[in-house]
Amino acid sequence: MPPAKTDQLDLWVESGLDGDDQVMVDFLLPTGIYIQMEVPRESTIQNIKLLLWKEAQTYPLFSLLGEMEGHMFECVNQAAVHEELEDETRRLCDVRPFLPVLKLITRNCGRAERILDSKIGVLIGKGLHELDALQDQEVKDFRSKMKRISEEKMQCMQLMSWGEWLRSCYSMTLEAGSLENLIDKHEGVIKITMHYDQSQDTSSLKVSLHCTVTELMDLALKKWQTTHVPEEDIGFRSDYVLRVSRKLEFLFEDHHLNQCKYIRDCLLTNESPHLTLVHCDVVKAMFEKEISTIGSVLAWKTSNPPLPLPPKKRLPTQLHTCVWKVHSLFRIHLVKGNKVNAEDAAKIQVRAGLFHGTELLCKTAVSSESSSRSEHVWNKTLEFDIAVCDLPRMARLCFAIYAVMDKVKKQRSTKNTHLNKYQTIRKAGKVHYPIAWVNTMVFDYRGQLKTGDIILHCWSSFPDELEEMLNPIGTIQTNPYTENATELHISFPEYSTQPVVFPAFDKILEKAAEIAGASDSMTMGRGGKKFYIELKEIMERDPLSQLCENEKDLIWTLRHDCRENFPQSLPKLLLSVKWSKHEDMAQLQALLQIWPKLSPRDALELLDFNYPDQYVREFAVNCLRDMSDDELLQYLLQLVQVLRYEPYYDCALSRFLLERAQSSRKIGHFLFWHLRSEMYMPAVSVHFALILEAYCRGCIPHIEVLKKQVEALSKLKAVNELIKFGTIKTKTKQAHLKEAMMTCLRQTGFIETLSDLHSPLNPNILLAGVNVERCKYMDSKMKPLWIVYNNKLLGGDTVDIIFKNGDDLRQDMLTLQILRLMDLLWKEANLEYRIVPYGCLATGDHSGLIEVVSSADTIANIQKTSSNMAAAAAFNKDALLNWLKDKNSGDALDKAIEEFTLSCAGYCVATYVLGIGDRHSDNIMVRSTGQLFHIDFGHILGNFKSKFGIKRERVPFILTHDFIHVIQQGKTSNTEKFGNFRQYCEEAYLILRKNGNLFITLFALMLTAGLPELTSVKDIQYLKDSLALGKTDEEALKQFRQKFDEALRESWTTKVNWMAHIVAHPS
Repeated sequence: MPPAKTDQLDLWVESGLDGDDQVMVDFLLPTGIYIQMEVPRESTIQNIKLLLWKEAQTYPLFSLLGEMEGHMFECVNQAAVHEELEDETRRLCDVRPFLPVLKLITRNCGRAERILDSKIGVLIGKGLHELDALQDQEVKDFRSKMKRISEEKMQCMQLMSWGEWLRSCYSMTLEAGSLENLIDKHEGVIKITMHYDQSQDTSSLKVSLHCTVTELMDLALKKWQTTHVPEEDIGFRSDYVLRVSRKLEFLFEDHHLNQCKYIRDCLLTNESPHLTLVHCDVVKAMFEKEISTIGSVLAWKTSNPPLPLPPKKRLPTQLHTCVWKVHSLFRIHLVKGNKVNAEDAAKIQVRAGLFHGTELLCKTAVSSESSSRSEHVWNKTLEFDIAVCDLPRMARLCFAIYAVMDKVKKQRSTKNTHLNKYQTIRKAGKVHYPIAWVNTMVFDYRGQLKTGDIILHCWSSFPDELEEMLNPIGTIQTNPYTENATELHISFPEYSTQPVVFPAFDKILEKAAEIAGASDSMTMGRGGKKFYIELKEIMERDPLSQLCENEKDLIWTLRHDCRENFPQSLPKLLLSVKWSKHEDMAQLQALLQIWPKLSPRDALELLDFNYPDQYVREFAVNCLRDMSDDELLQYLLQLVQVLRYEPYYDCALSRFLLERAQSSRKIGHFLFWHLRSEMYMPAVSVHFALILEAYCRGCIPHIEVLKKQVEALSKLKAVNELIKFGTIKTKTKQAHLKEAMMTCLRQTGFIETLSDLHSPLNPNILLAGVNVERCKYMDSKMKPLWIVYNNKLLGGDTVDIIFKNGDDLRQDMLTLQILRLMDLLWKEANLEYRIVPYGCLATGDHSGLIEVVSSADTIANIQKTSSNMAAAAAFNKDALLNWLKDKNSGDALDKAIEEFTLSCAGYCVATYVLGIGDRHSDNIMVRSTGQLFHIDFGHILGNFKSKFGIKRERVPFILTHDFIHVIQQGKTSNTEKFGNFRQYCEEAYLILRKNGNLFITLFALMLTAGLPELTSVKDIQYLKDSLALGKTDEEALKQFRQKFDEALRESWTTKVNWMAHIVAHPS
């Protein structure tokens, strides 16, 4: 990667700040001529080429250039990679070459296809030429298959009706669950504000909550007709569709109003829903525009069909040997290691282990010690105590290179300063220091046992937990930064003159049938009542509980009982299979064919790293097919992360995610961003790039929409860096920096790029343009930008977004996802806690967006405005209630206090269960409607802040006396209200306990995401303790009540912390 420019403003940012919108560019021509000239920063590549052509006419050898259209520019981009600028509609300031140098090169044929490839490469953050250059047959095969599937998908999309397209792209979010209490509260009716698109007309309609969208549209048209002269024809209901006014969400005729999430949210907040009647012609125009983009791409494919291949001669089937016929012990030849980063005095050893998931299949093999300074040569065969025939399909070979030291030195000169953290004391006082690790699969993606020489480029960063110095959960991709990476040279032997392959699935089932036929069917495991009780107790344990060998044997023996009585216990059965015996594996696969389908929530656990078998994962994915789009979105974050556990690119999960993303625009949007935001990570960049490329090829109309978002984020990053630069280097005054920010945002290039785009936080919201006067930057370390947008679909409505650059938002994203899930689980139990899981999206390396919740303020600001002294502000218990009284009066105040009580209960329980720390008065907010909510989740799972070794946070959750003052409506005698609040907390806690396994699974699936406070199973143990899993409801409730009393009793310490925070952060 090139060094960051820290000594000058970015060449592509400072445009216009000094009144000069020109930049000096060096042009290199294929004729050998060099031209230097000024060009406008905001010009498109096409315009720059025209300017160059005009200038080149005055230079020698111009006639040799030929036609202008036969050439294009190439540059070195910000990632230090050669990029061909095939798409000439891009502006120079958006291309942002690393240096202002453009090389003119001859264009090859197939321009339309190259333009598409160029757009996809820019969009996904990795040029497709990089994928082309990989000498990897698995990559080529995957791309070829996905290209074919994507083209078929686009052809199907061309055959869609506009109605089908609308449902797949902009369908309304629906919610299940009873609404009777809410409907009764509103006496079964709702007042709707109806807008009429392409007209200034609005009307107010009072309708039944049980009415359908069809009935509502009939009423709306009837009312609209009354405002028109009789002869003016407004058309029929079939000429219109109904849309939520502020976003691209459509209600369809078969929906009931009370099913729609938007309508439900309005009922809860006592707001009038705003809906808009949109003429079908408007929607058809959107549809036809998208279809035309597909047509233009498919047109050149059909106009340039590939030449037909000559008919293949039928070759005899390639001979191969089934792995089950190879009874030799598995072995590898360890050749040598290069670039091993260790002290001169250290002796180097290599340890190798065979794993299936986290299960070690046999004893590890260890090399002899090598004390060479540069190249460590072993030339030794490592043999494993497992026959080749018993190797499972997903066996992985894990290596660790480590230094053996005679004694611990107080000061070590090695560059590996992190090694002290991982040291393992061995016998005779020797210490082993991990240096590097690497993993590889035993079988390739086609199921063929690997043979021959291989060089493995190792990784040097270690996780918190190691299995005998090995890292089985780590990636099987080798380190792409080969220049400095430790190299391990190994060789896989040949066991046969023919390729050794893993048997096909039908052969596995044949093997199982053969075993079943050979054994007496009456001896199939069936347990009595005693065993049933024991089995039930084992199966009810949480996913973190370890099984002893006796329990595993019992589960395996009674596997048919498990299928009949405890089908949801499949994960525990899979952990009980002896994967190092191919006979047991075959019997498991046969049983899996008749295993009842699991609920999608239960099936999620099967995608954990502990269950690597491809057929098990296919079973899990088939269970996930029952998920609705909204349910899939709820778990999409985890499903993207577990792609890391997939050793091969073409797998059931990849295909499932692509299939659902290409059928639902919203799923496609978030799949794109979850993958795109981690493209900077070397371990996943190729895998994620392949899926992103496949998605883009199968959803061509979405490319331009997403490209606009990527370009807008690049502009915001440039503005943020401008402000950071001004703060650090010049100590510029705040007023001058804000003026520079506004000057930047008003430039033509910025205005065009930042306008008319779908919000990355919610693709159904259309952002018109930036309201520059209301934008600002925040005064925290990373200078986040507060950007105010005008809503394109509803005049007068604004959308506020915070852009962060320098903060990792993935932990916040996970916490907010879990809060959203908690809210859903409570609603399923007919409980409403008014949670505010605002939008948060990581979009790149330490960058992303946060939704600003409207009409809300922090507790700190509310307290400060009510007190003249900062130190006294935190102790003013009337401040919060008085603020709510200022915002609400009469019945509205009672409603606001109810909202506060319910949301406070929800967040008390949620923050306790998730162990959310660093809770001060600047990251707890209250809306004017009364809803309390928490923000900023930098510390979770009990990682509370401490100073000088003393924990600053002593309470399980935040429950201060000013909160209680609001809950009791300002009356200390109002114990009934407080009793209700306590009851709300206990009910919320018990619901979460019932779903404890789901929470553990979701966090376990995120273990390899690289989140700072979620790196090992020990971190997830916090959830098990806070939910009191393994205890009865009575015992758990007793524990929670103790925590509740503790929070109440110690609330004075919270106030002291808040006072210190307010004094330290007065502004």
